[in-house]
Amino acid sequence: MNHPGPAAAPDRDQTRRLPLGTREGAVQQCRDFSRRALLDWQWPAVDRADRPDDEQVAVFEDVLLMVSELVTNACLHTPGGPRELRLRWDTVRLRVEVSDASPFPPELRPSADRGQPGGHGLRVVDRLARAWGSRPEDGGKSVWLEVSSPLEHRP
Repeated sequence: MNHPGPAAAPDRDQTRRLPLGTREGAVQQCRDFSRRALLDWQWPAVDRADRPDDEQVAVFEDVLLMVSELVTNACLHTPGGPRELRLRWDTVRLRVEVSDASPFPPELRPSADRGQPGGHGLRVVDRLARAWGSRPEDGGKSVWLEVSSPLEHRP
């Protein structure tokens, strides 16, 4: 039986794109797409005992949460919902971008009422991402965030 050798290191500067046509199911679709991409890029890496490092798993889960938040915001606050999810991995950082048709940049609310739903998503992104923002794109915008590589943290 042939056993695969060690996984190859990811090529520098890989990009994955997911065009989106509807709000329905977009959040789960983007989470699943992101999960597959991160696993392909060996997030999180496993140690010699085939166990993922706890810190790497935490960053992996944080990325999926932040993807959900950006896509949810586009679903709730923009005409037509999200247009596309882009993930760009260059072995040093991950950049996540969600494009939509609204030209208005998202605003971080000063403080959301903790007892009320909504208004917390960008606060979560602001705390977990290395950086985030938005830029104009094709009559709308792209909201982006960046996360440093968790692969520097070794068990």
